[in-house]
Amino acid sequence: MSAELWVAISFLIFVGVFVWSGAPRMIVKGLDARTSRIAKELEEATRLRVEAEKLLREFEAKRAGAESEAQAIIQDAQDEAARMKAEAETKLKEFVARRTVQAEQKIAHAETQAAAEVRASAADAAVKVAETIMRGATGKASADSLIAEGIAEVKTRLN
Repeated sequence: MSAELWVAISFLIFVGVFVWSGAPRMIVKGLDARTSRIAKELEEATRLRVEAEKLLREFEAKRAGAESEAQAIIQDAQDEAARMKAEAETKLKEFVARRTVQAEQKIAHAETQAAAEVRASAADAAVKVAETIMRGATGKASADSLIAEGIAEVKTRLN
């Protein structure tokens, strides 16, 4: 018998023992289990991908909402700032107008008071001049009565 024959017989015995021990079923079972596990992993990966895409859409929607809300807040702030600026300008104009009126009133009052003081000083000077002139032109008794009458007349005309 040749060596090739013994190799062939040994190989057939090996395959027979291999099949008899149930190795092919175990190999098929292992491959089926691996196929099942890979299928489950693929299903899980697909589920996770779908969930991730869903979350991505939700976050994109939230981001878009937040951006529009931020734009609205910015617009509101700009509108409020413009309103406050206009209000401040109006208040400033009113304040300046009030202060101008007050200053004009003070100036008018000061002018009136100054005019009254000038009239009073002029009246006093006129009285003194008249008194001096009258004392020189008349006697003491008639001068006193003329001075009193002149003072009374000047006071009534000025008031």
